[in-house]
Amino acid sequence: MSKQTVSKRVTAPSLRARKGAEKIVALTAYTAPMAQLLDPHCDLLLVGDSLGMVVHGLSTTVGVTVEMMILHGQAVMRGSTQALVAIDLPFGSYERSPEQAFDTASRIMMETGAQAVKVEAAEGVADSIAFLTGRGIPVIGHVGLRPQAVNLDGGFKARGRNDAERERVLAEARATDEAGAIAMVVEGVTPELAAEVTAAVGCPTIGIGASSACDGQILVTEDMLGLFDWTPKFVRRYADLRGAIEVGAAGYAADVRAASFPGEAEEYRLGTRK
Repeated sequence: MSKQTVSKRVTAPSLRARKGAEKIVALTAYTAPMAQLLDPHCDLLLVGDSLGMVVHGLSTTVGVTVEMMILHGQAVMRGSTQALVAIDLPFGSYERSPEQAFDTASRIMMETGAQAVKVEAAEGVADSIAFLTGRGIPVIGHVGLRPQAVNLDGGFKARGRNDAERERVLAEARATDEAGAIAMVVEGVTPELAAEVTAAVGCPTIGIGASSACDGQILVTEDMLGLFDWTPKFVRRYADLRGAIEVGAAGYAADVRAASFPGEAEEYRLGTRK
């Protein structure tokens, strides 16, 4: 058997050890080609249930299934070799009990090869995090704005704007940390609350709409690359992918209609190998 060179991925312990150290770079990924492009630049690739909205056109993440997460998780694993890959447990697949959470998480990890799962904070979820970590499954928590709770919260609204919400976010963060989470996504909170959460927990915090006070940052890649007309306030666009696609599609359409594509360079000829 020939010897193969295998890149060593970021591990759960090494990610957790980044607390207060070099900032964690994280992005979402849903396909193999995108994972391949992002992998050299990221410590963490998250197969988020946001794929329901970004890839499948759903209005929320609530309709995402375990099968969808597995399919996209397998693709991201094929396209990456370096980053730790974590996969969201979708709505309804883990909230009932720690045993349900373990069944879902173990299936996802077995069928994808991913290194961790992510869960949103809710009543009893800390117990499930402890149950999973005690059985060898690294878990990333998620506090603040919780996309899976969009129906309860009345939309995608920033959290922690009053004392009651602030205390709840802090309590959920502490419980998530004490349960053994390797990291924690903090979404849609004020810079002050993000700093409080980061100081209150021993695991690294990864912000999205939560200021640079966190130990790292994550964005939805397609938002960051400018694929959509509208992006949330907290997104900085680093490219204009939508514009580039529109220019490319318009040029292709014009060439087809003018019969200038395909041309001689794109045609096969008898007696040649090209």
